[in-house]
Order: sequence, then C-alpha cells, then structure tokens
Amino acid sequence: MKKVILTVATVFAFGFANAQDKQMSFGVKGGLNVATLTGDVENVKSLVGAHIGGFMEYKLNDKFAIQPELLFSMQGAKSEFTFSDGFDTYNVESTVKLNYLNLPIMAKYYATEKLAIEAGPQVGFLLSAKNEAEVSGFGSEEVDIKDETNSIDFGLNLGLGYDFTENISAGARYNFGLSNIDDSEGSDDTVNNGVFSVSVGYKF
Repeated sequence: MKKVILTVATVFAFGFANAQDKQMSFGVKGGLNVATLTGDVENVKSLVGAHIGGFMEYKLNDKFAIQPELLFSMQGAKSEFTFSDGFDTYNVESTVKLNYLNLPIMAKYYATEKLAIEAGPQVGFLLSAKNEAEVSGFGSEEVDIKDETNSIDFGLNLGLGYDFTENISAGARYNFGLSNIDDSEGSDDTVNNGVFSVSVGYKF
C-alpha cells in the first residue's frame, strides 16, 4: 500500500508543479457520505460520514478529462435487531464503522461547459474497521473487526460534477462496491459497500 500511496503522491506533486498548464488543475475536495452495506445483511440503515482529500484533473480536450483522486472516506452501516436469552428480549443497535483510503480514477465527459458526467474504477485500502453494539439496558461496546474485513475494496463510481467557476465545483457520486468485504472465518456471506456522496471542491 505504501508504494501505491507514494505513486499517487508523486502524481499529485507533478500536477501541482505543472499547474500553470491550462490542461491540468490540482485541487482539494470534501463532503458528506451516506453509506450502507448490501448483500447478505438484514435491517440495514444508512450511516452518515464524511470524505476529504485531493484531486488532479487533466483535460484531454474541451469534452473529456481524467481525474485521479486520493480520499479519506468514512463508510459502514447501522442495523437494528432484537434477541432473547429465554427470559428477556433486548434491542440491539449495531454500527459498523469502516475507514478507507480510496483512490478513484474518474473519466469525465463535459456535456456542457460546466456540467460533467463521470465514471471510473476505485480501489480502497481499509484503515480501520470497528463494530459498536448498543444493547438496551446494558450500554454499548466497541469491537475491532479489521481482521474480519477484507483490506482491499474494489468499486465502480458513477456521478455528476458541476463547475460553478474556474475554481469552485460540486459533485454527486455513487460508489458500487464490487468486492466482498466480509473476511470472517468460515463465513459464506457476501457483503458489499455502497456509498452515495456529495462534495464541494476547490481548484488552484
């Protein structure tokens, strides 16, 4: 993973050093995530998080551009269920908190001068994974589940971007997780990430 991060950092540094090239721009972005988990999961609710990072846009011409990004992303999901010990019934709220370092590479098509349709692959590197369970009448407990979660997640992004000015932009995107992130021993379940995100960006 260190080699990947170093390579991306080098690309961003090169882009910043050549920012005077009108075809290339460097920027920062951040925003809101509404994340969930799909597949062999039940009673799942969305988890609100955030993302922040940097990007470099290289315009091939007036219509097409390539935009690699490096983003810290808070993902996961909530679920609610009940269980009984034979005497009493308890309500449980479980929150899976997944933090990733995501590397999307977006292909952008400018339908108009300001509006872009974007799509591209993404690889995510798991930084941390925790499950916080709150049981009615007993409080809450947080457990580290990183060893039970796949360390790499591949996905596909689809979205829209809009340039308000030469510097300020906004976007909306959905990430379809393609990898099974459940790495629990003996588990046959398939669990995928799903993240809707909205962001604002600033180009230097």
